[in-house]
Amino acid sequence: MSMELELKDLQEQYIEIVSTQDKIALKEFLDNQNISDVADLVYKNQEEEATIIASMSVKRAARVFKILDLTTQKQIIKELPSNKTAELLNELPADDRTDFLEELPKTAIRDLIKLLNVEERKITLSLLGYPEDSVGRLMTPDYVYVYTHNTVTEVLNTIRKFGKNSETIDVIYVIDEHGDFIDDIRIRDIILASPNKKVEELIDRRIVALNVNDDQEHASQVFKMNNRVALPVTDDYNKLLGIVTIDDILWVANEEFSEDMQKMGGTEALNEPYLDIPILKLFRKRILWLTVLFLGELLTASVMVYFEEEIAKAVFLATFIPLIISSGGNSGSQASTLIIQAMAVGEITVKDWWRVMRREIISGLLLGTVLGIIGFLRIMAWHLIFPDVYGAHYILVGFAVGFSLIGVVLWGTLSGSMLPIVLKKLGADPAVSSAPFVATLVDVTGLIIYFGFAYLFLQGLIL
Repeated sequence: MSMELELKDLQEQYIEIVSTQDKIALKEFLDNQNISDVADLVYKNQEEEATIIASMSVKRAARVFKILDLTTQKQIIKELPSNKTAELLNELPADDRTDFLEELPKTAIRDLIKLLNVEERKITLSLLGYPEDSVGRLMTPDYVYVYTHNTVTEVLNTIRKFGKNSETIDVIYVIDEHGDFIDDIRIRDIILASPNKKVEELIDRRIVALNVNDDQEHASQVFKMNNRVALPVTDDYNKLLGIVTIDDILWVANEEFSEDMQKMGGTEALNEPYLDIPILKLFRKRILWLTVLFLGELLTASVMVYFEEEIAKAVFLATFIPLIISSGGNSGSQASTLIIQAMAVGEITVKDWWRVMRREIISGLLLGTVLGIIGFLRIMAWHLIFPDVYGAHYILVGFAVGFSLIGVVLWGTLSGSMLPIVLKKLGADPAVSSAPFVATLVDVTGLIIYFGFAYLFLQGLIL
């Protein structure tokens, strides 16, 4: 409640200052607010978003711009005068600027790159040349580097000279005369060392680095395992190209999570806010997988037609079809969700497929047995109330349903757990093996398993 009051008070102050048309007062007001508060003002005053950014000092404006959502960023760039756009883009960190530009049409990228100064244009074009979703798109060339022969005094002088324009000075990077990466040093170790001590005496050469072509998800796992605020980025020849900081990785993790959640729901990744995406684009994102799933379910109808005669002989078999296929689909959805999540956070890899399969076989048998017993007991109880429903062979009907549940749940858990691993092995996104996709697969095969057990127990008696 207090935050809402503070924001309301901030909004009232903003409106009051704007009404005076005092540009200097407006600049001072905006520059003295928290970055997140200014972002809230931008969202609250959408018709004046470009004015708010243009009224701030360029350094503060860049910090606000980088945390806004893509739709708002595009609108601001569209409304800003070209000179203000140039100032803003040149001030943005190279990685944030690249992240924004790669979301734009190629013609827009070309026009905006022309606004950059020579050095920033060179850096941006270099970053845009790396594969999409690679570490190269995230890295920034703004870092402080020193040499092994430098003393602590020389290192501190270097930090004072170049640290202001660096992404971070928490970590200082050590290279040789050829630009090869040697190690990194935390600023704490430098501050605590004696002035005459050399860098080579401080480093331990236990290198943790990313390759410029590494996948961004892999980078996220490296950060997680090594508890770093920044990591160096090298090429295939160990040349230091830049660094990646934890804030960039957090943004990537958030985007990847959103994409995975959308794919697990049976749709393509939206890549922009739901309410901002055009309805036709939203339709195109959803219709493909919906059509694929629909065609898959048509196979279920084909299987039922194939067993039409058996259903006609024992109509009550049809009443268990929703029970059977939903149980298999639910178990498959559970397994796929667990495995996709475990792969996303690095708990399992493709190499763990056999361990996963063994666990899911045991889990599937246990889960299926419980459901099978419940299904069997349900038929027994129903027979006591309505003796004529299942006929004289009600016990065999119970066995058919019970064993079908064991088989379908086992198959569901195996399908749901193995499909993400297979897709990962093939280089595809495991999130594609979403719950709806697995459920559709198990629906079709579940019917075959069900009628297979029905034949086994009831052939020559009812069928």
